[in-house]
Amino acid sequence: MAYRTSTYNRRHADLKGNDQSRFYVYGNAVRQAEPLPRRMPKEQPAPAKRRTSRQVARNRHRAMSISPVYAVFLGLAAICAVAVCVLYLNLQSDVISRSENVTALQEQLTDLTEANDTAYNAAADSINLEMVREKAMNEMGMVYASEGTVIEYDSPSGGYVKQYSDIPESGILAQSESTSD
Repeated sequence: MAYRTSTYNRRHADLKGNDQSRFYVYGNAVRQAEPLPRRMPKEQPAPAKRRTSRQVARNRHRAMSISPVYAVFLGLAAICAVAVCVLYLNLQSDVISRSENVTALQEQLTDLTEANDTAYNAAADSINLEMVREKAMNEMGMVYASEGTVIEYDSPSGGYVKQYSDIPESGILAQSESTSD
């Protein structure tokens, strides 16, 4: 029955306007419909050139020309644009030079910090605390504080010290009576 419909459609294809939607397909491949040939567009004759009147030509020329005021405006706008670009480039170069300066100062800070730490460690390592204790007890007459000799007080202000006189070069401000004899 499907074959008959297919044959019927083939015979009457011209009558139905190439309606191929009723074909029955045998197998697993669908037949591709042949593309219709493209119609070539008919060439239209080129339009004849018409002469324009003098008034129309003068109006077109006037519309295409630039007035002096507009030319001055465009010149000023171009000068402003160039000035803005130059200022931007100057600012950009300042930013770059300052960032390079900051980098150089950071490297210098790192070097100085390292040198300071090295000097501090060398100074801290050069002090012999046992020798300082011996000199303080034997030569300067200092003794360890006992429980009754330490007096604690609340400091009314922050942590600063007022110096009322210079420290002598000998480093001794006062001697105890036992060492002066």
